[in-house]
Amino acid sequence: MRPSSLLLSLVGESRALPDFLTPRPTAFAPTVEEQLAVVRETPLDLVRRDMLATHTQRGQLPEVLHEVTAPGDTPVRRLLDAVCELLQRYWDLAFRSMWPQMRLVLEADITYRARQLATGGARLLFSDMHPNLQWQDGVLHIDKMIGRHRVAASGRGLLLVPSLFAYKPVPPLSPEEPPMLAYPSRGIATLWAEAPVVDATALTSLLGAPRARLLGMLGDSLSTVEIARRLKVTPSAVSQHLQVLYATGLVARARDGRGVLYRRSPLGDQLTG
Repeated sequence: MRPSSLLLSLVGESRALPDFLTPRPTAFAPTVEEQLAVVRETPLDLVRRDMLATHTQRGQLPEVLHEVTAPGDTPVRRLLDAVCELLQRYWDLAFRSMWPQMRLVLEADITYRARQLATGGARLLFSDMHPNLQWQDGVLHIDKMIGRHRVAASGRGLLLVPSLFAYKPVPPLSPEEPPMLAYPSRGIATLWAEAPVVDATALTSLLGAPRARLLGMLGDSLSTVEIARRLKVTPSAVSQHLQVLYATGLVARARDGRGVLYRRSPLGDQLTG
């Protein structure tokens, strides 16, 4: 059996994935290895349930997944281990080197969503997340879902997970899973964009290229994480330059929940103008 055949078989005709492959994160930013360890410990009855649910529209399982319906637990355990091994290999080959850049996009989205929630509540939080979402009278309506079920999140919370690969909001396939919603992250289209080009101007000579570039970006309020994502550098490197610009009065800052937003001051506007 070709490895790609097994990986492709995990995706249903409706592009659904088995719920057990996307376990609820137990920390802010767990590693792939930590998440795969959780997947390996999935009860085998749930593996069977989720595999069958994913391929409901097909009417039958792909041939490479027939071990799911074999008698006993050994075939299912063997299949689960094979899937985890392939997912680890795929991660190492396709994503590991680019993950720091991808993670900055996701963290910038989280910062933005937190600001939306803090300033406008749930209605503003979901207003621009996706056209398929509508918040009304304390209920989040998700249009064009694969399933047609209702889940009570009151008292359990709703975990929001930005994704670089989801093309629409994706709740768990099974209503028995804890409330969780994956959704398309902001900034996906800019993930591979080149960093802004620095002009050889007097401002660059005065401040240095990194700080001149940074000051030019701050016509709008931005977080450290968002700036780092756009410049493809670490947030700590951005923080060092922001401290200098703030100390010299070229940028202003304001607390935004647990984060800080930076923007050019009037003096910074005059200097860049």
